[in-house]
Amino acid sequence: MARIRAGQGILRRKPIALIDEGPEEERLTRTLGLWQLTAIGVGGIIGAGIFTLAGTVANGTAGPAVLVSFLIAGIASAAAAFSYAEFAGLIPKAGSAYTYGYAVLGELVGWLIGWDLLLEYTAIVAVVAIGISGYFNFLLGEFGAELPAWMLGAPGTGEGHRIDLFAAVLCLLIAYLLTLGIKNAARFETVVVILKVLVVLLVIVVGFFHVTSDNYSPFFPYGVGGAFTGAATVFFAVFGYDAMSTAAEESKDAQRHMPKAILYSLAVSMVLYVLACLVLTGMQNYTEVDPESGFSTAFKSVGLDALADVIAVGAIIGILTVMFTFMLGVTRVWFSMSRDGLLPHWFAKTHPTRHVPTRVTWIVGVASALIAGFLPIGEAAELTNIGILLAFVVVCVAVIVLRYRRPELPRTFRTPGMPFVPAIGVVFSLWLITFLQWQTWARFAVWFALGLAVYFGYSYRRSNLARAEARDRTRAGGPPGP
Repeated sequence: MARIRAGQGILRRKPIALIDEGPEEERLTRTLGLWQLTAIGVGGIIGAGIFTLAGTVANGTAGPAVLVSFLIAGIASAAAAFSYAEFAGLIPKAGSAYTYGYAVLGELVGWLIGWDLLLEYTAIVAVVAIGISGYFNFLLGEFGAELPAWMLGAPGTGEGHRIDLFAAVLCLLIAYLLTLGIKNAARFETVVVILKVLVVLLVIVVGFFHVTSDNYSPFFPYGVGGAFTGAATVFFAVFGYDAMSTAAEESKDAQRHMPKAILYSLAVSMVLYVLACLVLTGMQNYTEVDPESGFSTAFKSVGLDALADVIAVGAIIGILTVMFTFMLGVTRVWFSMSRDGLLPHWFAKTHPTRHVPTRVTWIVGVASALIAGFLPIGEAAELTNIGILLAFVVVCVAVIVLRYRRPELPRTFRTPGMPFVPAIGVVFSLWLITFLQWQTWARFAVWFALGLAVYFGYSYRRSNLARAEARDRTRAGGPPGP
């Protein structure tokens, strides 16, 4: 086993050669194959992007050029995906951006990215749950069912609303699914992703026969700038592979499979996004596309009401897989941070037979349920943006730094166009950050300050590397250090 060597305080780095995964009670089981990983990635990427954002951007931002928006966002996301793929093959560990940042840029950077992702991923789970709840209530209305007002939404979202009960329960159900073991959970995810892709393909194939070419004119009704503005909006629909990469330690052959799964999931998703956008804007003039349920209303407009209901059900199924992927992601980041000693080791204990971090899974399930149950979707959504973009910046910078610092390391995948491709990922992510509202920055500043307090009050002295540093000083006859 590679020995942990002392670092330099907040700049100390976790050795890449350290392949030990901790004691038996802090280990994950390697059971996921290539296609299961790819399914988790596709499950995290395809969701609201097709069923909601495509219509929103087409209607008021880009028109038929919404497909250009997706292509621009996909190219920018691919720049980051290549960086993630290189790291996934080189450091097949749980934690994704947190682990990569810790290994290359130092403990404080790793901590801050991990701390951000704990909030971002949890909030994404809650936001998606609220979105699914809205579709569910819509479907119940279609069948004439009516639920009590107190359980239909968070306080302030409607008359008599007290809690979004369906969204809260859904978060707890996803947590329960993840505690059953990664093998069983991944099987469920794979089946649901297949159903989702089939629904999307049904939409594309049937919709193709109702496309009118005149609807594509003008193609850039809001100018080329509208397509770029749309890209900033839909960018949040073209990541998800980052959360999937947190499952590297649960892959049978992570060094070979993780890079492929990242790139395959993004490629499959982008093809489906572009084809779906062509169908949506070809079936209806962009001014008539419904911003909230674009495909359902588009199919109703051509007399296919039954298929519109199928699409609504498909939307629920499709968005459900996003919850699974991001709850998997946040639990693995938390688990990894705890195993490294940055958070109490109690959180890193895994189930004795299922070998999954059940403690943090239930904590995340309850936290996301509370957010989903009691916060309006707009307020919850504002928690989901900045941390992921900063994670992209860190990963893209880190892959450049490590390529020049340690060029001899064996890499199963190498980011092409070094350093220009990762630099594109950095620039695009920083550009998107400028679109965020000041409220998002304010919430981030509060969470960032809290994270610094936890780090310097606990993690700086308790991390595995800090303890190794103290032991080395003691052996050298000096003071024990922090």
